[in-house]
Amino acid sequence: MQPLSCMKRLQPKLQYDDPRLLSKRRKLCILLCISFCVSTSSISSTIYFPGIPYIAEELQASSLSVTLTTALYILLTGIAPVFWGSISDYYKIRRPLVLVSLVIFCISTVVAGVVSNIWALIVLRCVQATGASCTLAVGAGIIADCFAVEERGAAFSQFFYGLFVGPLVGPVIGGGLIMLPSTWRATFWFLSAYGLCILFAVFFVLPETYRVENPSENGIVIDDVSSSSSTSDEELGYYKRNEKAVSNEKQEPDPTTPKAHSMMNPLEPFFMLRHPFVLMASTISGVAFGAMYAVETIMPSLYQQHYDFVAWQTGLTFLGAGLGNTLGTVINSVSSDRLLLRSRRRRGGEERVEDRLTLNLWPSGVVIVPLGLLLFGWPLVFNLSYWYPIIGFSIQNIGMVQLMTLSSAYLVDAMPGRGATSAAAANLMRNTFAAILTLVSNPMSDTMGPGWTTVLLAALTWWSMGLLFLLKVYGPRLRQWSGYA
Repeated sequence: MQPLSCMKRLQPKLQYDDPRLLSKRRKLCILLCISFCVSTSSISSTIYFPGIPYIAEELQASSLSVTLTTALYILLTGIAPVFWGSISDYYKIRRPLVLVSLVIFCISTVVAGVVSNIWALIVLRCVQATGASCTLAVGAGIIADCFAVEERGAAFSQFFYGLFVGPLVGPVIGGGLIMLPSTWRATFWFLSAYGLCILFAVFFVLPETYRVENPSENGIVIDDVSSSSSTSDEELGYYKRNEKAVSNEKQEPDPTTPKAHSMMNPLEPFFMLRHPFVLMASTISGVAFGAMYAVETIMPSLYQQHYDFVAWQTGLTFLGAGLGNTLGTVINSVSSDRLLLRSRRRRGGEERVEDRLTLNLWPSGVVIVPLGLLLFGWPLVFNLSYWYPIIGFSIQNIGMVQLMTLSSAYLVDAMPGRGATSAAAANLMRNTFAAILTLVSNPMSDTMGPGWTTVLLAALTWWSMGLLFLLKVYGPRLRQWSGYA
């Protein structure tokens, strides 16, 4: 662990031992930093979609092998965070892993841009996914470190915004880059530069945030904050409010503390899925995310068949989904934490983890996502205006953001001290659904048509809402059975 010790000495210092006592401005910088980090995972999965025909032609590759560069990337994005999350919670580190993963991402991306063999590209895409996916697990741990339970709904919305926007702006950027002389290779040059910029930002901005002890246990009291000459009145008021939240929060013993006789279990997130409440919350998130990827996969061919769109025109249609993601993030940021606090007030201040499954999830899963799916598929069947599927995909993403964000936040709240590991378990399920639905979506669309394909996706979403109902009603009992009550 000597390299990690060296990196710790170079990290930006926290003004206070507890990251939850940081100013709002500092927390926002940390949140933006990890949001950009997580965007590398999603944007890399789709930015070269418009260049796939060029890859097949230049590397003389079959359609199956080219598809593997995408499917295996998505699969590795689900598997790799299992190891990143286990390492993070076991060794109690965040920042060194983010830096190492970004270095892996940058190097593999540069090399992928110069390959001349499809199988080398497949291998490098797997390495690229391993590096890009670290923050999917570690980022959730950082949010748990820095934000109290009452603030995590908005924080997760802003964090996942980077993950949601990436697949939607990726084809837009890729559609422009493939027009350059280097065609598909230009997408990897862009990703290399993008990753390098984020690496520098993380190095200078992101501190180590792993949180173990209550600040009062470290001798930190509010008088120490107020005595700082560099602390503004506005920040002081925030520290006092946040210090109360920190001191009142139940401090659970950290179950991941390494003992002399213990060993790290890198497969722990896999085994977490044996807990019913973890499996159910992860499945809700996975269905919503997988349905988005399924629609995204069939869009290019459908728009080409029905509207004669070329690559750059198809890329522009993704901007509608980007607008949907933005609206969903805003709605979730404004409503989720307020609804959580309202539920607690109705019970006289009694806390319950299931309060995180707020009221806005029901219209999102029962109405908004299915409506968006059907509005995407059936207008294509009847050859209606292209505005209908664009608006439909946008509506779908409004609901998807809320389902995925709050189910992930629920797991972090339900498993204190294991934020990165629980996020890795949810991410594994998410990307498993995304990989499967990506592989079957085109054959389904070709066989059944886009209309009935979206009907099946809507039915899958309604099924996941049944799981949400069971989780909301029986969640406390399930957590107690698993030892997390």
